[in-house]
Amino acid sequence: MDWLTDNKIPVGSSFKEAFEWLRTNAGFFFDGLEAFTNGLIETILYVLNAPHPLIIVAIFVALTWYLRRSWKPCLLVFLGFLFILNQGYWEETLESLTLVLVSCIFCMGIGVPIGIAAAHRPRLYQAMRPVLDLMQTLPTFVYLIPMIVFFGIGMVPGLIATVVFVIPAPIRLTHLGISKTPTALLEAAQAFGATPRQTLWKVELPYAMPQIMAGLNQTIMLSLSMVVIAALVGADGLGVPVVRALNQVNTALGFESGLIIVVVAIILDRMLRGDQ
Repeated sequence: MDWLTDNKIPVGSSFKEAFEWLRTNAGFFFDGLEAFTNGLIETILYVLNAPHPLIIVAIFVALTWYLRRSWKPCLLVFLGFLFILNQGYWEETLESLTLVLVSCIFCMGIGVPIGIAAAHRPRLYQAMRPVLDLMQTLPTFVYLIPMIVFFGIGMVPGLIATVVFVIPAPIRLTHLGISKTPTALLEAAQAFGATPRQTLWKVELPYAMPQIMAGLNQTIMLSLSMVVIAALVGADGLGVPVVRALNQVNTALGFESGLIIVVVAIILDRMLRGDQ
């Protein structure tokens, strides 16, 4: 089998050359993206850190009431944030929430339109499926390597790696919701003279809204699962104490910070779940 290994397909070297070419010829784009993303992250962090922590907790509880109309998830959110404050992880939690929020802005802002376009163009979705499969199955650590090449160390490479890993979820769920719109509804809209744009906004999107919201929920949960990996490239947040605990073999710190991540995930999940 030496003849096979001697004629190795240059996969790795090809990707390396492609990334180096992008860095050389599209450096202005990556620099601009880094500056914009850093500004957005710093702005959100400033807004979250400016008020007293209890005010932020009250805002989250009020938002939970607006979304759920039930006192039980509100109480759970309130107790969860009190636990985070009690354990002294408030700043790290805000940093992770900022990473999740910016990730959601990018993923939903890009993923929903792509999902809509793919639902209306089956051939486009068939061409996209292998790419989406690759993005979801490629080990997430691999994403960090080109992100460091393009953006260096900090929040931005962790964020971009998170977006690349997470964005297939809103694309797939938006495509599912739009493509499953009953034909009878579409024909009724056309019979009443609705334009394609009116059909999209008044028929397809309302019908697909549960799937789109499920895509948002998955985006948040998957983004939160990336906080530890993002910490490996200098991103702040709850992943930092986890990595520190791993390096120090500190069981207490590891379980403490890991439990905080679980609490944050439960809070966000209960806020967005549609069932009562």
